[in-house]
Amino acid sequence: MLTPGQRHDSVCARPLLERIRVPRTGPGRPRCKPDQVIADKAYSSRGFRAYLRKRGIAHTIPEKTDQRRHRLRRGGHGGRPPEFNRETYRRRNMIERCFNRLKGFRGIATRYEKTATSYEAAVTLASFLLWARSV
Repeated sequence: MLTPGQRHDSVCARPLLERIRVPRTGPGRPRCKPDQVIADKAYSSRGFRAYLRKRGIAHTIPEKTDQRRHRLRRGGHGGRPPEFNRETYRRRNMIERCFNRLKGFRGIATRYEKTATSYEAAVTLASFLLWARSV
């Protein structure tokens, strides 16, 4: 999903999750729900967590410090802290490293292309080149 450069990623997280379609190996409709979402603190809002819970998507998102302070200040009405698995969160660095490798291509990092179609094509080509180097 392509957005303007000044747009924050968390704004587009819901539409992006709704566009997921993973084809099945056998017959049947494509899978529309990821197994798990691993995200950084930018996605730790109460609304986004509620959205993930409503869809039945497991998530590992660290809690922001100010959100934790606010929850603790409310005492018993603040609720319990969200579940956070540190080992699962550590796997997130593989995705971050992949993005950094993609940004190694100057055209992708600076987004020289004028149209969204040509930019998506450049990302696809760069992804293929990274895959070909790894094989």
